[in-house]
Amino acid sequence: MSHENSDYIISNKSTNPQKVVSIPVSLFESIQGKYFVGQTETLIVGNKSIAWAGLVNPRNSNINLYVNVFTISNFSDDYLTAEIWLNTNLPEKWHVSHNVSATNTALNPLPKNKVNIRFVSSITTTPKCGINVYRRIVPPNSTLVAEEDGKFIEPPGGNYVLVIKSESPNRDKVIVAFGWWEKQRHC
Repeated sequence: MSHENSDYIISNKSTNPQKVVSIPVSLFESIQGKYFVGQTETLIVGNKSIAWAGLVNPRNSNINLYVNVFTISNFSDDYLTAEIWLNTNLPEKWHVSHNVSATNTALNPLPKNKVNIRFVSSITTTPKCGINVYRRIVPPNSTLVAEEDGKFIEPPGGNYVLVIKSESPNRDKVIVAFGWWEKQRHC
């Protein structure tokens, strides 16, 4: 018979307790070189235009994308709306962010991400397919943080996209950041 608490497992068969360590999944993935973070450049919304920012898993990646966290930094005096879309169509003229790194920089060579952060701003194109799973309000001059803990899993060819809107006639500035891990697919 075993008794458990948060730090030890004690078995009636053993007189020596064994220490058990629990670490978050994101730390576990980082230790293995599979956790990445990155951000977009400054995006412009408002005055009838929107911005897109997303994690895009290439069709030939052979990995699953696990979305862990996103942040939206609103540098304006206006409220913004963020729509979270799964597997939507993508505008034709995206930019790929180069502001991406593995979080475990102690590894040599440094792991390379397969998933890209893509973004585009000041456009009027809206999603035509996929599903808008929820919306969030981003208050003025603040950063919204949403922890997803890996529950959104996108296969090769899938994406996790934020569409950011403002009802203001102003040109509002925003930066989007993501944290995610990548795991080899086992088909």
